[in-house]
Amino acid sequence: MTQIQKLRYRIDATDRLIITATQDGLPLVPRPYDEIARQTGLESQLVKQRMSAMLERRIIRRMGVVPNHYHLGFTANGMSVWDVDEAQMDSIGALVGGLDYVSHCYQRPKNLPLWPYNFFAMVHARSRPEVEEKVAQIADLVGEASHSHSILYSSKILKKTGIRLKAQRDEKCSD
Repeated sequence: MTQIQKLRYRIDATDRLIITATQDGLPLVPRPYDEIARQTGLESQLVKQRMSAMLERRIIRRMGVVPNHYHLGFTANGMSVWDVDEAQMDSIGALVGGLDYVSHCYQRPKNLPLWPYNFFAMVHARSRPEVEEKVAQIADLVGEASHSHSILYSSKILKKTGIRLKAQRDEKCSD
């Protein structure tokens, strides 16, 4: 399946039912797929197959544990912002995104003259000096591909969820 075909994939009623049942997370039980199947009236194997297909098509980007970093003591969180050479963006993204203290990184367009940054990497640490030390490590990795950078510190969490689908009334599932 090509990238374009993956982007054009549309969810059906069964996919939507599984997404709405899991969008707040998988049930914390020994057999979560069985629980989702029970909640949705689907077979457990179908739930697994559909979730796997949605992962492959990037309808679901990933499944994993999302710890609350504040509860784990990582309260100094800084979004490091960078002016990075466009030609090296992919390699820098892969390098920085692989660091264990970076939870996510992404590219965004610059908005000159007000905003010269095109690369963002969220750094988690227990103190601001630790954030600054980690950003310095990133600066060493990025080297001359970065012309400048800064750190924007979080002050509070405003939203910690992805997009949410509403369940449709009288939703019927068909394979």
